[in-house]
Amino acid sequence: MYSHTEPKDRSVSRSKLLTCTCLVLAAAGCAGGPTVSTTQAVTAGDAPYDHILVIALFESFDARRWLEQEVVNELTEAGVQATPMTSMSDTRTIINRDTVLDRVTRTGADAVLVTQLVTFESTGKSRDARPEATYNVWPTYWYNVFEVQLTEYVEPPLMEWTNELKLSSMVYSAASQDRVWSINSDWKIKERLETGSTRDYSVIVEEAESIVRAAKRAGVIE
Repeated sequence: MYSHTEPKDRSVSRSKLLTCTCLVLAAAGCAGGPTVSTTQAVTAGDAPYDHILVIALFESFDARRWLEQEVVNELTEAGVQATPMTSMSDTRTIINRDTVLDRVTRTGADAVLVTQLVTFESTGKSRDARPEATYNVWPTYWYNVFEVQLTEYVEPPLMEWTNELKLSSMVYSAASQDRVWSINSDWKIKERLETGSTRDYSVIVEEAESIVRAAKRAGVIE
């Protein structure tokens, strides 16, 4: 129960996902939201659940805290009591079976929702920025002849990235300690990195919304 296997490929930090890009999304970028697919239909007789302990498993503690809180917000809005794991832990807390069981007992949760990053691939290409120019024109002593001064301002090349990632969200019954439901969320995000760009928190909100929406549709929550 509550086992977590780390991806073998660590060439790209998983915290890139949700530290925005943690996650992963630039202000000039765009994402159409995740494609959600069910990988395990509800198999529990004790669903729907009333109190869920929410756990995000990422290297970045801030990434975990942000996603957990957004999921909790969505569950609360749906009428389900929820507790984020990061509210009862810190960067030194090891998330394992014993830790989860302890938090389940302390909160009285009847289910645990775990979200983790499965894969992350990023490809990028350099694109020249469009130059801007100013012109200064002066007449000369010659008829119809002018002196022209051209000044071009060329910015550094821009980097355009396409990020493809997959998240897995699983629900465990606190009573049976078995996994009773799971989904995958597939993201394809395009972003442009340029001077002064900022990250967009909306990818975290959209992921939380998609998880809770799928859980409600499947009968995990009412």
